[in-house]
Amino acid sequence: MQPQAIREAIADAARNGVTLPDGIGKLTATGYVPDAVVTPHFFCGEYSVDFDKAMRRSLDEMELTCRVLVSRADDRSAQVILDGLLAGHGPASLKESIEAARGAPGEYALGGLAHDFHVTRIQGYRWYEHQGTQYVGAELIIKILGEGDA
Repeated sequence: MQPQAIREAIADAARNGVTLPDGIGKLTATGYVPDAVVTPHFFCGEYSVDFDKAMRRSLDEMELTCRVLVSRADDRSAQVILDGLLAGHGPASLKESIEAARGAPGEYALGGLAHDFHVTRIQGYRWYEHQGTQYVGAELIIKILGEGDA
């Protein structure tokens, strides 16, 4: 697996799949931890890889931690926007938007970058400080399976 390409593909899926309510703007997304964010913003952060889950480098497992940050201009409205992004279903659902890149049954995910992946959980719903600014946000954990020698 190629972590950089996978992270960019997941950010593209989030950016292109989420539809926010009128007046909110568009979700910005990056496959890396940005210096500064334009909210609402989704980015791929830390990851860990378990190598050799199957013989002869045929399968590795990656766990990717992504974050979504929303402006805290108004505490309540920021959390309403965040809740929409964290919902399991709906036009603003990050889970649904990202998992749309899994492809059809029998196809490789993320345009051939991985065997499959799944958004497994949401955690850390709280205030985050990023470059000295406070945001309300949460983490999304994504499990990715792919070729070990690719």
